[in-house]
Amino acid sequence: MTTPTRIIFDTDPGIDDAMALLFIEASPALDLIAVTTIFGNADIETTTRNALYLKDRFGLTAPIYKGTDKPLTRPRNPSPTFVHGVNGLGDVELTGLVPAQPEAKPAHQAIIDLARQYPSEVVLCAVGPLTNLALALQADPEVATLLKSVVIMGGAFGVAGKPGNVTPVAEANIWNDPEAADQVFTAPWNLTAVSLDVTTQVVMSPDYMDALAAGGSDACGFLNAISKPYAAFYGERDGVVGCCVHDAAAVAYVIDPTLFTVRRGSVRVVTEGIALGQTCQKAEGELFGPSAWDDQPIQAATVAVDGARLLTLYAQTMAAKYG
Repeated sequence: MTTPTRIIFDTDPGIDDAMALLFIEASPALDLIAVTTIFGNADIETTTRNALYLKDRFGLTAPIYKGTDKPLTRPRNPSPTFVHGVNGLGDVELTGLVPAQPEAKPAHQAIIDLARQYPSEVVLCAVGPLTNLALALQADPEVATLLKSVVIMGGAFGVAGKPGNVTPVAEANIWNDPEAADQVFTAPWNLTAVSLDVTTQVVMSPDYMDALAAGGSDACGFLNAISKPYAAFYGERDGVVGCCVHDAAAVAYVIDPTLFTVRRGSVRVVTEGIALGQTCQKAEGELFGPSAWDDQPIQAATVAVDGARLLTLYAQTMAAKYG
């Protein structure tokens, strides 16, 4: 039997983050060794509380490390309460909420220490703003050579009709800290961006979520409940029937990269002006004059996805764990 892949989940729970976290926990292919929290879908106190709540309610064993509360250099954007609710989890009642504290170590240091403990064995899956990753790079640049890979949910490359979700060109996680994102994309690690180009093509319909919950498990029932306000947002804004599979798609990439088609090339992030937060890739092999993309690491960006197979993987994984 294949040894499960050790994974650190850097997250800002977040409705789709909760869907992704329980997906990790359910997958026999993954070994969740830490959860690191970040601001984004809510403030850091709320996202950390949500991670601790999910750990307690669903019996996760991985330690929770609290991340930074703001971007590297700019003020924090307001929390998108119109998407994830005031409590970050669709404003469903968090039954049995027990106050708990995260580990004393800050998130970026936990990433460094685990990368050093398990060199070339850890995948860092980041589905929020990339500030913790940038802080880890700043504190210990060698971390980029110690991780097996980095998979992020973030960016929008305009190849599938969805160039942005917070501006015409920017995706939320990148836009929330573009300076951190540019540092992360230009670090010498093996990075894949699971972007809006693919995540918006995969939709969990209400029927799909109801079917997940039909097994009667607390976990799938909870995910079905929090998916309802999320789906309502997508229905009102985009006419989507259901909710887009954003963060769980990044987890799916870690489990089975063959679900996706990628384009390789150096990536830079716009850090000023009207295109703030735009992710721009110079595809490998394209020839231009001197530019900001020169001599940068080659990274992967997703450009296509087998959505039906991804939805099947999620449903089967959840059913096998939770029933």
